[in-house]
Amino acid sequence: MQVEVVSVKFRGGYNSYYFSPNGLELKKGDKVIVDTEKGNDLVTIVKDMQTIDASELTEPLKNVIRKADESDEKKAIESEQKARSYFDDIKKLVRDCKLDMKVVSVEGNYNLSRLTVNFTSENRVDFRELVKKLAEKYKTKIELRQIGPRDASRILGGIGPCGKECCCKQGIGVCDHVSIKMAKNQGLALNPNSISGLCGKLLCCLSYENANYVELLKIMPKVNSFVKTPEGEGKVVFCDLLQKKVDVRFADDNSSEIKTFDLNDLKFKKD
Repeated sequence: MQVEVVSVKFRGGYNSYYFSPNGLELKKGDKVIVDTEKGNDLVTIVKDMQTIDASELTEPLKNVIRKADESDEKKAIESEQKARSYFDDIKKLVRDCKLDMKVVSVEGNYNLSRLTVNFTSENRVDFRELVKKLAEKYKTKIELRQIGPRDASRILGGIGPCGKECCCKQGIGVCDHVSIKMAKNQGLALNPNSISGLCGKLLCCLSYENANYVELLKIMPKVNSFVKTPEGEGKVVFCDLLQKKVDVRFADDNSSEIKTFDLNDLKFKKD
């Protein structure tokens, strides 16, 4: 069965979601009001209408309600500013309730009918009393959402060890799986300080750079294997994957010399 959908992104989000155009003529860049489980919200269409197989849907398709107008967009900006202004007061309420949690951000939907407080904590938090106080203070629905270190870094941002803005803040590698094997593929020292981001987890860039390293490993000789060079046979001690250069040690009775060769100058048996 084929269904017509549009892809949208929520404000501050990086993932796209399918919604039914609901009979409306929509195109990329349009701002629309959509129906969600947590109420209506304003989103941006990031891909023109398309037809997909229903099997691609992971959950029931919800509708685009209508196109947003200028007043909706103005309301969304005002609501976002107002939600952010609550940050300090909410932090104070958390301290007053003596809760072991760190407030990361405060977000509101486009008409502030819902307020979402993102927080981190190493433990489970009983925030029922806090929710009651927040609802009483702000007269709206309250959602407290416990997030992990990666999501916290994505929201707060910062400068990574490479000197650039964090990948997750730029929307790069947000949903990618990252493993220690990827660091090994890239020949990195397995020192936690060297391969961890600001969140304390493995660097996101390990994931989206990994595919290139995997392909290079297929054509390079393995460390400790023997290769034939223009100057004789030697043992591989290091491979520079990006430059496709190999360090080879020549051992004899008197010395142990290491020389660097281009990959094309070597002969060896590939796995």
